[in-house]
Order: sequence, then C-alpha cells, then structure tokens
Amino acid sequence: MRRLITILIGTLCLLSAHVVHAIDMRAVKVGPHSWYVMGKAGMASAVNEGFMSNAGFVITPDGVVVFDALGTPVLGERLIAEIRKLTDKPIRRVVISHYHADHYYGLQAFKAVGAEVWSHRRGLEALNSDGAQARLAQRRADLFPFVDDNTRLIPADLWLDGDTAFEMGGLHFRITYVGPAHAPDDVVMEVVEDRIMFAGDMLFRGRVPFVGDADTAQWLRALDLLIAARPDALVPGHGPASTNPQADLALTRDYLLYLRESMGKAVADLKSFDEAYENTDWHQWEKLPAFREANRANAYNVFLQMEKGSLR
Repeated sequence: MRRLITILIGTLCLLSAHVVHAIDMRAVKVGPHSWYVMGKAGMASAVNEGFMSNAGFVITPDGVVVFDALGTPVLGERLIAEIRKLTDKPIRRVVISHYHADHYYGLQAFKAVGAEVWSHRRGLEALNSDGAQARLAQRRADLFPFVDDNTRLIPADLWLDGDTAFEMGGLHFRITYVGPAHAPDDVVMEVVEDRIMFAGDMLFRGRVPFVGDADTAQWLRALDLLIAARPDALVPGHGPASTNPQADLALTRDYLLYLRESMGKAVADLKSFDEAYENTDWHQWEKLPAFREANRANAYNVFLQMEKGSLR
C-alpha cells in the first residue's frame, strides 16, 4: 500500500508538471495595441489540453483589456503569463464573447489577479443551466487534470443588456451584441483606433464551424453586419487572425446558407434526415478541417430547426 501511495504521488507530481509546462502558447500582434493567442485545431481533448480556442488582449497605457479567457484555469494562467511578457500594466477587464466552456473556464486565473468580467446578460442563462453543469462534468472527465474538482464556473461582474462602449488609456472599445446566433449571448469587441475586431465564435476561420443549437438565421444576419463593418483585421474564436475579414466571414456565411438551403429543401420534400444527408453534395466543404467531426451534427441540428420552422 505504501508503495502504491508513493507511485500515485509521483504520478500526480508529473501531471502537475505537465500542466504547467506542456502548453505551446504564443502571443501574436495584430494591431498597434492588440494581440491574440491561437488554439490548436480540433475538439477539446487531453492531448491539446483544452487549448482549441482563441483569446485576445489589448494593452493600453492604463491597463489591459482581455477578450475571452480560454478553456481551462491553467490556460488562463498561461495567457496571463504571455501578457506579462509584454507589459506589467494591470489586467483590468475581461470581456467574454459567450458562455461556452472553451471561452470562459480560464476566468478563475483572471479573477485571482483582480480583473473584472463583462459579458452579455443572456450568458447568465447558460451559466445557470443544467447543460453548464453537465459540460463541467464532461470536461472534468475528458480534460483532467487541466479541469478538475477545483474548477469553478465564474459569473460576470457586469451583465450587459445590449451594446456598450468604454474608453481605457485613450483607446476606445465598442462591444456589440450580435446574438442569439452561435450562442444566445454572443458579443464582438472592436478596438476603434486599431481597426481590429475580436469576433468570438461568429467566425471559425478556415474550418467548419460548430453549430450546436445556434440560431443560424440570426447568425447569418450577424455575419452580414460584421462584413459591413470592414475591420482591417479580425480575430476569430478559432483559427488564425484574418487580414481579409470579408472573404473569411463570407466562407462561414456560405456554409451556413448551404446547410439551411439543403436541409430546408429536404424538409419540404418530406425526406428523413439520413436520406437528406446522404443525398446532399458536400464536396465544397469536405476538405475543410473539422468537417468529419462537426458536419453531420451541424446538418442534423439545422434539419431540426427547419422542421420546426415548417410547422409554424
């Protein structure tokens, strides 16, 4: 028994060291004051340590504004370490794009350094839902030890009711509510002087997006708004930053349009989902990353949406 305990302690120490040192994260500059870190491709797993989404930050003379906190407390700590390589200014505010696990589980680390959290009020619904607790249990199982029994779901300090703007250190920020789209509480953040937009999961650049229970009709309207905004650069929720936002946003828009058109036609023709999926031509999208993991589920969710719409 004593030998077993010794082995277990040694294993836990190795795991702890892995948590601290294994993550490959690097801040990339996208504007005069704006930076981001890019997660790995694919779904959250113990292999990528949950690092499969992006986060950004803006360094002002009066402090740092962060957009999204990544998907584990350890990742939040590593993001803070990346910020500290560039500035010792206080991290004053974290804006959460939406309350999906890969974007806010890192908040524990930011609360520990005194940052305040802003998010749209509809995120409170997600935070208090049974689904949030189920997701936490799943993450504790699949992402241990990066998510464990000490991982807590952190609420915002300020729940926004709509669009808002603020100034920090002479820089101006605009937060725009674009939900319910990918999630009920989607917001994007523009850094006016940098002409940079942090878009959260409005854009999955260069890959098939995750639809889930998204309102795809509103998502399409939100994409049109972002295309019309014409930022110089756009940081997506997943994938590399875009210096051609109109084209990259159009790719996500066209994919969602195709899902709605193809699944909508199948519903109108009274086809089953399996028949609809089998008879749909996916060649335009099948070479994109995450197609195999996400496309069938995306099509099924849109099929159900179109079915509900046809009953109204």
